[in-house]
Amino acid sequence: MKALIAVIIGASFLIGGCNTVEGAGKDVKAAGQKVEGEAAEHKKY
Repeated sequence: MKALIAVIIGASFLIGGCNTVEGAGKDVKAAGQKVEGEAAEHKKY
């Protein structure tokens, strides 16, 4: 799971082309939302 998070965050920086701190924050937020969505899909309870 940690590897997935690292890949998503890394890809968001490369693909997003964040040139500013604001852009970087948006990319990290989007990556976090994707991770949360994946975690919700795989809950076992």
